[in-house]
Amino acid sequence: MRVGEVAAPPGIRPQPGELDAVDESEVRCFDQATATLMIAEIKAAAKEGDSLGGIVEVIAYGVPVGLGSYVHWDRKLDGLIAGALMSIQAVKAVEIGDGMIQASQRGSVAHDAIAVDETFVQGGGYIRRSDHAGGLEGGMTSGAPVIAKVAMKPLATLNRPVLETVDVATGESTVSFKERTDVTAVPALGVVSEAMLSLVLANEALRKFGGDSVEEFVRNHESYVANLGSTSSHARSD
Repeated sequence: MRVGEVAAPPGIRPQPGELDAVDESEVRCFDQATATLMIAEIKAAAKEGDSLGGIVEVIAYGVPVGLGSYVHWDRKLDGLIAGALMSIQAVKAVEIGDGMIQASQRGSVAHDAIAVDETFVQGGGYIRRSDHAGGLEGGMTSGAPVIAKVAMKPLATLNRPVLETVDVATGESTVSFKERTDVTAVPALGVVSEAMLSLVLANEALRKFGGDSVEEFVRNHESYVANLGSTSSHARSD
């Protein structure tokens, strides 16, 4: 999504069938034009002996409604996801959906409109017209794609010794020494972030559906999804 000052245009996201295009990119960027600019940015920083941070976006498709908790503080899924992603080395911020920009928006713009769509089974027959919330509302999944943005600071080790530091042996002020280092770890961050998000969702899915075998777990999940929306609603029946 971003490397240094180069960012992909908003709204360009790969669909489940397009993930190979992400893996084939040297910087794991879905937009090829942006990927070319990112590579140029990395080469420019390398020439100056500097490092770059950036932002990755991870998306989970096909997550059913109802994972997480709106009651228990330690089971709210957005908190679990944020904690897992923040635990990655050099990560300094995590955003769920459009969280940051929502702070400056009005409620009529920031929230996702809800509509009835009987074909959207993973949402129990309800669908969001947008996904500003990142697939999470009140600590639980809504059936929309789960989206998180993860920000990584530039690597501290540089090929150009310019950062002031202290020699702990003498107590004197000095500069950091030159080290062999990568310019950026942002492409690798995307891989690690995908794994962390998958672990959190898998753990919560296991809590929700249970089972003593993979076959039983899959059967429980399929039964749950098939019966979403089957409970009668007084509001809709009236």
